[in-house]
Amino acid sequence: MVLVSAKEMIEKAHEGHYAIPAFNTNNLEWTKCILTACEQAKSPVIIQASEGAAKYMGGYKMVVDMVADLHDSMQITVPVALHLDHGTYEGAKACIEAGFTSVMFDGSHYDIDENIAKSKDIIALAHSKGVSVECEVGGIGGVEDGVASNGELADPAECKAVADLGVDFLACGIGNIHGKYPENWAGLSFDRLNEINEAVDGKPLVLHGGSGIPFDQTSKAITMGVSKINVNTELQLVFADATRKYVEAGKDLEGKGYDPRKLL
Repeated sequence: MVLVSAKEMIEKAHEGHYAIPAFNTNNLEWTKCILTACEQAKSPVIIQASEGAAKYMGGYKMVVDMVADLHDSMQITVPVALHLDHGTYEGAKACIEAGFTSVMFDGSHYDIDENIAKSKDIIALAHSKGVSVECEVGGIGGVEDGVASNGELADPAECKAVADLGVDFLACGIGNIHGKYPENWAGLSFDRLNEINEAVDGKPLVLHGGSGIPFDQTSKAITMGVSKINVNTELQLVFADATRKYVEAGKDLEGKGYDPRKLL
């Protein structure tokens, strides 16, 4: 089975009132863990890479080859999409050319007219190649690849304008943030989510910053149109903690140096 567009799996999730997990990867080890877990769970999955992560791993084509080769060598049977997370206009176009099967164009930092114009271009190009597209309205809180946002609530009318372009799924700010959630976090705005869901007339929605949101809020969001949930921070925390414990335990192969396979 080859890597697939995220469109079909997202639409099935939306119809079935569940959500597709979208996990960010930063290296081969993370990718193997994601594929292993989702194969065991028999769950379709979206593997994501930000532009910064792709640069770290050697470029967009390197990411495509790594995920595709692991997918084949591990004999993965569940549907797997490779998605660009929070892509720029040029980055989205480059990923389409490199072989990503899904891309996100994040135009939320532009005014709405420019966001619409650029989103329209990316959607047309991606769909001509059979690639699914996610766009964003209303910035997500925290910092993602150097782009900061306070996590404003997206305007339902602006969400409708982008949804009407034919985007496959839409990210919208509803009080969610990237990174660890502060103790005084107010929670998701379900009133705004309801307004957006009604405005986009059933278009599948995306919940960014999925790490740290209480399960009851995540579950409620799924019943209100969210069909893709992004997870990155929890993976970073687990990796950092495992690395710390390994080093602190002094497992350096009897003075021969740490085994990078165990460290990673």
